[in-house]
Amino acid sequence: MTNSIEELADAKLLLVTGSNTTEAHPVISLRMKRAVRNGAKLIVIDPRKIELTKWADRHVQIKVGTDIPFYNAVANVMIREKLYNEEYVDSRTEGFAQFARHLEHYPPEYAAEICGVPVDDIYYVAREYGKASPGAAICYTLGITEHSCGSHNVQSLANLGLLGGNFGAYGAGVNPLRGQNNVQGAGDSGAIPTDLPGYQKLEKPEVREKFEAAWGTPLPKRRGITKITAMDQMVKGRIRGTYIMGENTVVSDPHANHAEHALKSTEFLVVQDIFLTDTARLADVVLPAAAFAESDGTFTNSERRVQRVRPAIKPPGEARQDTEILLDLFARMGKPQHAQSAADVWDEMRKLVPILGGITYERLEQGNGIQWPCPTEDHPGTPFLHKDDMDSGMPGFFAPVDHIPPAEEPDDEYPVLLTTGRRRSTYHTGTQTGRASGFGLLVPHEMCEINPTDAASWGIEDGDTLTVSSRRGFVTVAAKITERSPRGAVFMSFSFPELTRTNNVTSDAYDFITETPEFKACAVKVELAAEQNPEWKRSQERIRLAGEVTAPTKLPRRLQRL
Repeated sequence: MTNSIEELADAKLLLVTGSNTTEAHPVISLRMKRAVRNGAKLIVIDPRKIELTKWADRHVQIKVGTDIPFYNAVANVMIREKLYNEEYVDSRTEGFAQFARHLEHYPPEYAAEICGVPVDDIYYVAREYGKASPGAAICYTLGITEHSCGSHNVQSLANLGLLGGNFGAYGAGVNPLRGQNNVQGAGDSGAIPTDLPGYQKLEKPEVREKFEAAWGTPLPKRRGITKITAMDQMVKGRIRGTYIMGENTVVSDPHANHAEHALKSTEFLVVQDIFLTDTARLADVVLPAAAFAESDGTFTNSERRVQRVRPAIKPPGEARQDTEILLDLFARMGKPQHAQSAADVWDEMRKLVPILGGITYERLEQGNGIQWPCPTEDHPGTPFLHKDDMDSGMPGFFAPVDHIPPAEEPDDEYPVLLTTGRRRSTYHTGTQTGRASGFGLLVPHEMCEINPTDAASWGIEDGDTLTVSSRRGFVTVAAKITERSPRGAVFMSFSFPELTRTNNVTSDAYDFITETPEFKACAVKVELAAEQNPEWKRSQERIRLAGEVTAPTKLPRRLQRL
């Protein structure tokens, strides 16, 4: 995030795109609702009628996978009608003339046809965003990035932010909302194949020399590979050992049958997790890890805020903190010990990473965390980036991007578009929430959300058992008839892998730059199951009540009311 979560409440305008914020980021959605109560305009751009649309001044229901032509056309109108921040563009950006020429290929009328929206929607967004800038905040999540052109989708939003002068302004910016706790911290720490800690590039000789001196070992000159490439290499026998921490890969990865085949192909699989997940069941060795409330260290949240976390309880049984496991593993492998605790690891990292240099444990103990960049110990931290200039030291660069449709679009054989996402109560793959019986009262099983018009034409009624199939596999799931889904598209989550492993169906396409999978678009066919199988419904009920924990004989009053 370029800006802070609290700033969202003070934005003049919120443009929320590809983010089901109330379900995936419910705390952040409260700030958005507060902004609306404070008089801000809220524009939601999403193929589905998500809950946040009830608060919006306008919901623009674009077709799945048409983000780039939409935002190119918005930028086109902003330039044509002089709604952009000319002073900012002249003084702090490069490439504007080339960008403006490129946008001539995306007039609003042309883009509206591609996106399936009234042309007035494009003019409305351009005028309102331009009028509110600087002071307009863009928020996005996986609905933007999980496409085969996801990195270009993000660039189209960055171009818009530059046009409005919204980088470096309070209550503005372009703000990716991180999907899980400490995803930001993992990236900051170097869990990215292209980067060392602090996003320092492996290819730079001076960066390698610094880390080689600190770690006392030579580093490779070439960047690593992404997980998508690694899975293919496992199948080919080129990766023989795999170590997975805190991820239920066979449930969360696209084309799940391929992911499971890849893990079974590797000679030695280690899984470090807090539960015996579907992935852990495939492992040669399982290392039981501590949960967040049993761990010591730091988390870095979506707004770059580093915060201390301390154990509230002891890990059960043989479970140990991740740091302890890794440090012991280094020792067993004969590696020199640079740290004995999470505090030592952090101290080493901050000394090697300029953006974290001033964040000490002592400072973190005193308050509510510190936002990087924080280069020195007397620096207060940075609530929003690029205040006086771009933090990179270079001008903001307009990068023209073109429309790239989803890698797999509906056809005669698979005529329906499937898009996937999260549900509030079940969260992600159900690894944790699936073990709490109370959540089953809210969402007892997976559902395929279908528009009422489509359901009527397909002869499907609410609750029917369906088979949803693609070129990669199929799942059995209950029908949910709802206006939330647009015509021609259905929605499912991947939170109930016991009977509905949604990612058996999803596409194996991925972004050509980041290799992020295209979870948000694939072609499927939706049919009534061969039989309305009563055993399927009974098994769903058993999972709801039992799972891997025992349901209480009497539910608490709060859950009885629900």
